[in-house]
Amino acid sequence: MVIDFARSERSTLGLEWELALVDQQTGDLVGAAPELLAAVARDHEHLAPHITSELLTNTVEVVSGVNRTVSAGVADLTRTIEAVTEAAEARGFEVICSGTHPFAHWSEQQVTAKERYATLIDRTQIWGRQLLIWGVHMHVGIDHPDKALPILDALLTYYPHFQALSASSPFSNGEATGYASSRAMLFQQLPTAGLPPKLTKWSEYEALVDDLVHVGVIDSWDEIRWDIRPSPKWGTVEVRACDGLPTTLEVGALAALVQCLVDDFSQRLDDGETLPTMQPWFTRENKWRAARYGMDAIVIVNAAGDERHVEDDTRDLITRLEPVADRLGCVTELHDLERIIDTGASYERQAVAAAKAGGDLRAVVRSLISELRDGFPGA
Repeated sequence: MVIDFARSERSTLGLEWELALVDQQTGDLVGAAPELLAAVARDHEHLAPHITSELLTNTVEVVSGVNRTVSAGVADLTRTIEAVTEAAEARGFEVICSGTHPFAHWSEQQVTAKERYATLIDRTQIWGRQLLIWGVHMHVGIDHPDKALPILDALLTYYPHFQALSASSPFSNGEATGYASSRAMLFQQLPTAGLPPKLTKWSEYEALVDDLVHVGVIDSWDEIRWDIRPSPKWGTVEVRACDGLPTTLEVGALAALVQCLVDDFSQRLDDGETLPTMQPWFTRENKWRAARYGMDAIVIVNAAGDERHVEDDTRDLITRLEPVADRLGCVTELHDLERIIDTGASYERQAVAAAKAGGDLRAVVRSLISELRDGFPGA
C-alpha cells in the first residue's frame, strides 16, 4: 500500500481541543453536543469548519486552522470557544476540559450517531464505552516525508514531559484513581491506541497499515490512534499524548514545547545529525511513570538509562529550546511551562479543589469551569 505524505511548510501548527459540556447546576455531563453544534453553525456559519462532534454527545472538538505561531493558533481556538461558550451558557450548560470528568459515569453517556463510532463501540464493547476522556492534539508540519518517522521516534524521548505537564485526570467515576493521568491508562485499551511501534522507514509504516487493513483491524490509516503518529493527509506529526488541558495558557505552553522540539529535530536532520531515540521498553516505563506520578516522576532521559526528575529536566529543556522558540515566535508560551510547574499541573490543582471542599468533586468541576473562562490556571 502506497501512502503519500503531503508536503507541509516546516513547523506550521494545527491544534485540536476536546471540550466537555456540563450542566450549570449539577456539574454533571450533558449530551448536548448535537444541539450546540447546530446552534453555532446557524449563528456563526464561518466557524462551522472549526467545531465538530466526537465519540460522545457530551463532547465538542474545536479545531484551529493552519498557523505559523502558537499565539495565532491559540487565538484561532479562542474565537471558536467564545462562540461555543456563548451558545452553551444560553442553554444552561458550561464548557470544561480535563482528561476525565471527576464523577460522571460512562454507562450514562450517549454515543454520537455516526457509523464510525458505532463500529468502534461494536468492536471494543465495554472498553470503548468506558472512554469518558478528553485530550488535546497538536499537529506540526514536516517539510520532507523522510523526516516524519525519525522525528516521531525522537519525540518519544520526551513523552513523559508531555504526559506529566498535561496530566489532568486524577479522578474517574467519582473516585481518586491514584494516577495523575488515568486517561493515559484508559485510552491505551483500544487495539490501535497507545505507543507507536518502532518504525525506521516509511515503507515499514505503509506495510503495517496494509497488514492492518488486510486483516480487518482498520479501514484506513487514520483509525490508528497512537499517542504520537504521522498524519499523511496533512503532512504532519501529530502528538496526541496530552490529557485535556483546562486553559488556553496550558494549550499554548504544550503546543510551544511540541512545536519547538519538532522544529529543532527537523533542523538537526538538515544538519546531518542522528536524532536521539530510546528503547521501546524505556518509553513504556516512562509513560507509566508520568501517568502515575505526574510532575513527581523520575524519568529515563536517554538510551543509556540515565534518570532525572521530570521537573528538573523540563526546566533545563526550556532553556535549551529558547533559541528555537525565538525563531518560531513562541518564547512567552514556552516559558508558560514554568507557570504550570510553579502553579501545579491540573491534576494537582484538582486535588486541591477537592480537598478544600471536603472531597466534594462538584468543586473540581466548578474550578474547571472557572479556569476555562479565565484562560489560565488558578492558584
